Amino acid sequence: MIRILTKSRLERLLGQVRTAREVSSAVNAASARHFRELYAAAGRTERAEATAAEVGEILSGALQELAAAQQELLLKDIAIRRLRAELEGGALEGRALTVLMHYGEPHSVYASREDAHADTAAHGVAPERWVTGGERPAREVRWRCEAFIFDARANGFRRACAPSAAAVGGAA
Repeated sequence: MIRILTKSRLERLLGQVRTAREVSSAVNAASARHFRELYAAAGRTERAEATAAEVGEILSGALQELAAAQQELLLKDIAIRRLRAELEGGALEGRALTVLMHYGEPHSVYASREDAHADTAAHGVAPERWVTGGERPAREVRWRCEAFIFDARANGFRRACAPSAAAVGGAA
């Protein structure tokens, strides 16, 4: 079959070809734009998944630390309750405290003489340098250890060893 093309038909076909090319370019540009957006979204998704995994690890570690801290807090709470019960439950009558005196001034208070020696030795005060209550006035002694006993009648503590009464002007 032979077909004869007229000039007008040829111009119409060329117009349709131009339109098809323009549409094809627009479709290609839109397709390229969509692919770029798709790759960018895939990259963001991968980064978000990696970040979520990292945050999960950090959270897991934080939860373990929290559990350890709660356990430690519970143990300390138990110890505090035990010490309070011991303090409130035991009679104070006859209990002694040791006071570390520095040139006659109270420096520290300890539950026992051994606690005082251990603590001050840790801070550089050797137990040999200590002086127990004696004849010398407290102001003349650099480090002195004094024991105090709870006196229920006075509702307070008194010295375990009262200093000997000094004769005033030779009188007894």
